[in-house]
Amino acid sequence: MLQGRKIPCGKVIISNVCLLYLWFNWLKTGFPQTNKLEFELAENRMDFAQFWQNAFALAIGTAGFACALGLGFPAPSLTGPALFVSAASIAGARIDVHPWLRNLAFLLIGIAMGSGVTPQIFDAARHWPVSFGLLAFTLVVLFFLCRTILEIWWKLDRHTATLSSVPGHMSYVLGLSLQSRGDVATVSVIQSIRVLLLTLVVPVVVAILGYEAPEVQKQTLEMNFQVLAGIGAGAVVCAGIFTWFNLPASFLLAGILVSALVHVTGWGHGALPEFLWLPCIIVLGTIIGTRLSGVSRAVLKKAVFGGLITATIAMICSTIAALGLSYFGDLPFSQLLIAFAPGGVEAMSAMAIILDADPTFVAAHHLWRLLVLTFLAPVMLAMAKGK
Repeated sequence: MLQGRKIPCGKVIISNVCLLYLWFNWLKTGFPQTNKLEFELAENRMDFAQFWQNAFALAIGTAGFACALGLGFPAPSLTGPALFVSAASIAGARIDVHPWLRNLAFLLIGIAMGSGVTPQIFDAARHWPVSFGLLAFTLVVLFFLCRTILEIWWKLDRHTATLSSVPGHMSYVLGLSLQSRGDVATVSVIQSIRVLLLTLVVPVVVAILGYEAPEVQKQTLEMNFQVLAGIGAGAVVCAGIFTWFNLPASFLLAGILVSALVHVTGWGHGALPEFLWLPCIIVLGTIIGTRLSGVSRAVLKKAVFGGLITATIAMICSTIAALGLSYFGDLPFSQLLIAFAPGGVEAMSAMAIILDADPTFVAAHHLWRLLVLTFLAPVMLAMAKGK
């Protein structure tokens, strides 16, 4: 989507500043609480220390985007902020992105993805069960390879190796870690490094192998304010319901669902304006980088090689599966690789937008991955305890 187009850097910077300013003022006065649809994600107020942590993080992320764009790096709005903010986090900077700003970005990215859904998606979905089955098989192979190497080569205990090898569903895995004898800090860092490296490597692999992005039907017009406001209001309500039921990626999923319903039924048309979704992807890249903020050098030194191993194995397995299915199934390699790579759901979904892949296909496969891991992770942990 960014190929051959001039990126409005000025608008991106202004949009980031405006988003941060608006959310700071709203957070300062507090959000009204509801009875049963209370989001329960964060405190309603942001103090000045948190404000400057957010401002610093977004400034580094925007600088990373500008540098990656100038160097011609693939997917610069995602990889640039992730790389720069990760470097600052490792260097010891205390930076963060407030959950309300994070959820706003996820919601708008979901709306952008849902705007690309057309009635033709139902015809294409008939071929998805094959790729769903291959993805599930790849996840099992990936899990056993990573656990074996982490346990035998890097001498991690069985519980920590098991939880570190689960390819995704990070919040769920950390919850399981707290209920087991696994090293929570090590598991968290290994999982974070995997997400970071896959975010950086996937677009590079697509660019190096020279595969063209699939032709997907895109909205040529931008949605007007009335359509955007209606979708946004519905998505916020839907996100509250999803959060109530503890669904993963609730804000992203709500944005996709409501936006897709509006576009498929013909109630509204148009894509999310670029000056809105592009800053949101920069925020997403910044969030990925902040996962390493506050991690001690000792924990980082212990877990960094585990993260490199799991990311490398995940990239190899995903590439082999994507190459095989693209050859025999006549599906675009770049689309399959983004759908199979076990990075963050939000990051891989946003990458589909940036690289002009089919965002519905990618999002569906990552949600399927979370569903498979929801059942696979406890089974593997029970087997580890059995030993």
